Parts: sequence; structure tokens; C-alpha cells
Amino acid sequence: MSSPSAAAVKAWLLDLQNRIIESLEAVDGKPFLRDEWQRPEGGGGVSRLIEEGNVFERGGCNFSHVMGASLPPSAAAARPELAGRAWEAMGVSLVLHPRNPYAPTVHMNVRFFTATAQGQEPVWWFGGGMDLTPYYGDAGDARHFHQACRDALEPFGASLHPRFKKWCDDYFYLKHRAEPRGVGGVFFDDFNELGFVQSLALTQSVGNAFLTAYLPILMARKDEPYGERERDFQAYRRGRYVEFNLVWDRGTLFGLQSGGRTEAILMSMPPIVKWRYAWQPEAGSPEAKLYSDFLVHRDWLAA
Repeated sequence: MSSPSAAAVKAWLLDLQNRIIESLEAVDGKPFLRDEWQRPEGGGGVSRLIEEGNVFERGGCNFSHVMGASLPPSAAAARPELAGRAWEAMGVSLVLHPRNPYAPTVHMNVRFFTATAQGQEPVWWFGGGMDLTPYYGDAGDARHFHQACRDALEPFGASLHPRFKKWCDDYFYLKHRAEPRGVGGVFFDDFNELGFVQSLALTQSVGNAFLTAYLPILMARKDEPYGERERDFQAYRRGRYVEFNLVWDRGTLFGLQSGGRTEAILMSMPPIVKWRYAWQPEAGSPEAKLYSDFLVHRDWLAA
């Protein structure tokens, strides 16, 4: 198996962050805040954030490169034998909450982990993916997003997209609600089966596909007319996003367990959120259609 190069991964991650921010600033018309930070336990990162933009009500694209003496439990969930090892992690994590309710929220993350122990070979793996969370769904948008995900994985084997698509459906699922977070995408973790060079290439292909997957959807939806009804429903549905990230998301848990920077970890939180007791959408309404047609596991690329 080819030897890992953390320097190569870091160089690409920083370039990916810069390219994404450049494109997003061009869409919004306002600059993203740049906040470079250091972590007392080791490492640091660069947070890029926008609040009250023209298009993005809140969003960010963060780079982090952190390390520690004992791998947190959340990072070793699939490999308990690695718990307690020295570790190094780097990645780019992105969440965007557009103001327009017809423009979906989106998440993307790519990351690289290494766990080491004296006298043993380093254990390394990649993880990442992206998923789309609409409030007023559009089948064409869902197909486009999933097609971009499949195109990113196709060069590495036809079996990967169905596998990573199902992984995403299973992972971004609110078990306490028995409800998907959105229309899915792709997700993978603990991945090293192609060797370092090809596993990195796969991760790069997924990260590089983000703008292709999301920007056409955003450009088509960001100027659609909307009213208070749509904004109210958007705020209600954003509550599900908060619930998932605080209850189920391993990335959030890892950040908090590893002593990460709280402001960067909670960058994914939407700015305006509502909860209601036992609320149900009116039958036949556009809001009900989200539940019946979009918050279901389905093959969006089926003929």
C-alpha cells in the first residue's frame, strides 16, 4: 500500500477551501470573514464565514489541521482498537444556509485521519461526502446533485456510488424522528482500500465536485419570490438540521471531544430556527410534498 503524504493532502485542502470561497463570494457579492486560529493542544485552522450576506443568511467553509495524544472515541467508533492512539486530522467542512427558502441548505466535508502508536505502522483513512437539504424540493435539483456525486465516483469503480449513496442515506437520518435529513448525496468514512494515491484521488474528486453539484441549483433558486409562509417553514425545517448535528453527527462530537474550536464546530448552525409541538403540514400543500416526495430514500437517477 502506498505511503501517505499529509503534506499533499493539506496543500489540496487549502486550495479547495480557497477555490470554493472565491466562487461563493462571486455569487453573494459580499466577502467571507477570514479567521485564522491556533489550538492549544496542537494545530489550528482557518475559518471562512459569512453572515447576513446577499444570498447566504449564514454559511462557512472551514479548514482545520489538528492533532493530539489520544484519539477521541467518536473518531474510533468504527475502529475501537485505535482508541487512545496519537492522532492527526485535517479537513475542509462546509455548510451553507441560503436566505431564500427555495434554495437548499448544503453540506460538504472531506477529511484525512492518521493514528499512530510507537513501534506500529500508522493507520490512516479518508472520509467525506456531501448532502442536500431542501425545504421546497425540486426533482430536477435532486437528480442534478446525485448525478454530480455519481460522476465524481465513477472513475474509481461502478460499485462505489451505490455504496456511498446508501451510506449517506443511512447516516444523515434522524433516528428519533424516523426521517431523512434531506435528499442525500454521498458519504464515506474509514476509507483506504484503494491505497493512498487513489484514495486521495477519490476524495479530491468528491471535494472538487461540490461546486458543480451545488452552484447550478443555487443560481436557479436564489432569486425565486417567497413570502412569510415559506420563511416560516424554512425556519421550522432548519430545526431538524440542528437536531441532527447536535444529536447524531460524529463530526460535531469529534470536534467537541477533541477540544476543537467551538465557534468553528458550530458554524453549521442556521441563524433563524423554530420548533413547534407535534406540527403537521396541511394535506396537499407544498410543505406536505417535502415529506411525501423528498424526505424518502429513493434512487434519484433511476430512469
